[in-house]
Amino acid sequence: MKILEAQSAVLSNYEVYQHLADQRDRYKQKKHRGPPNLETVVREMLQYLRTAPSPLSQKPLTYTPDGIAQIIEKLSPYELSKGEVVMILNLRPASIAALNTIIEDMPERYSDEQQEEMVNIVAEILGQFEVAEADGNGDDGEDGDVNMNDAAAS
Repeated sequence: MKILEAQSAVLSNYEVYQHLADQRDRYKQKKHRGPPNLETVVREMLQYLRTAPSPLSQKPLTYTPDGIAQIIEKLSPYELSKGEVVMILNLRPASIAALNTIIEDMPERYSDEQQEEMVNIVAEILGQFEVAEADGNGDDGEDGDVNMNDAAAS
């Protein structure tokens, strides 16, 4: 196989999710099984994309093709790079701090008001998405992990 045009398009996680779900549905409608390794990859990828803390894990799913188009349109005045827009779609920042991890040189490029506007655009179109904080200690001794004190004692 020869690659004719490398990386001609960048897809968001939602677009990959939709493509895989559509492909799985096409195989089901035809009552035709695809190659076993393809079925495994599709099933595991869909499971990964629908597992928390992914924004695609929210029920009901708030991502839509129209929503993606609206976000791209409303963020266009900010002159974000294509990679930054895709990361905003994939990570769905709910705060300025989260947005700062996505946009390069954000404090120099945008005022505080503009930063807040970008976060509000995402929240307005996709809704609020608060990720539940994982329990930090989680040390029940059952998981087989060894902390530094245990390692030094042995």
